[in-house]
Amino acid sequence: MFSTGQLIFAAFFVVAFIIVMIISYRKDLKLHKKYYKGSMMVLLAFIAFIVILFIIKTQLNH
Repeated sequence: MFSTGQLIFAAFFVVAFIIVMIISYRKDLKLHKKYYKGSMMVLLAFIAFIVILFIIKTQLNH
């Protein structure tokens, strides 16, 4: 399906992309802590909402 060269390129691309993402995240870590303080609570509320919807759906199907 894919040639050896394409697989090697994909592997190098994924590794390089992950490294660049880690470096850029670490550079912006102070800004993330300053401007996105309550974002974890929003994420937890969203996950809880999805779980509640799933529970309601499974209970109504029985």
